[in-house]
Amino acid sequence: MASQPRPLAIVTGASSGIGYELAKCCIENGFDLVVAADEPQLEEAANTFRALGASVTTVVADLATTEGVDELVAAADALGHPIEALLANAGHGLGKGFLDQNFQDVRHVIDTNITGTIYLAQKVAATMRARGSGRILFTGSIAGYMPGSFQAVYNGTKAFIDSFSFALRNELKDTGVTVTCLMPGPTDTNFFARADMLDTDVGQGKKDDPADVAKVGFDAMMKGEGDVVSGMKNKLQSAMATITPSDRLAEMHRKMAEPGSGAH
Repeated sequence: MASQPRPLAIVTGASSGIGYELAKCCIENGFDLVVAADEPQLEEAANTFRALGASVTTVVADLATTEGVDELVAAADALGHPIEALLANAGHGLGKGFLDQNFQDVRHVIDTNITGTIYLAQKVAATMRARGSGRILFTGSIAGYMPGSFQAVYNGTKAFIDSFSFALRNELKDTGVTVTCLMPGPTDTNFFARADMLDTDVGQGKKDDPADVAKVGFDAMMKGEGDVVSGMKNKLQSAMATITPSDRLAEMHRKMAEPGSGAH
């Protein structure tokens, strides 16, 4: 008799950071992978994943575009067995004041963090709903609780994802498909370098281990929980944000993210 294929998971933003660690969590729990990122080091990460015992398909694509998402979905469909889990982790930030940012860069953050993410979710979740099973994990952020002075677009996109995940979870509550939102705080990845925020207080401050963050999110997804904030400090910060006036939150964020704040 032919052996049963291992369940399949899609992990986006898998070349480094939280996505890389989420992919490893999937392998440890018996999944094969389709991994995607817009960075060439994805193949190097995939070789590590294969050494851990998984079958891995790589897609180097810009997930800010519908073409990139379509390429990813086609690669998964070509494998011929169902997508049991979608870990939608791709995303990036953008530092400095909004008026000082290049609008093409602004657009790319929005299209990666929001447009591409929900387009991928719609395509994958539709097949999950038709089948009556599946798990979705969005990487949101506690940044979604705070008006993000000097990181305004990124925080706005994460507020969207945090909210969207709960709405989609409710829509799918009787279908066998679960939706979970992982909300990390500052994490030790290349996020701050890519966002040009290494001179900020938050860019230079203490950060969480991406392996710890990923495990918290993965475990919550497997349990079908609605959301999880990783780390006690972040839990406290997100709870305080719900009762703190928005103008105060914006000023607090300014102290963390204003260019040059790391030198103070």
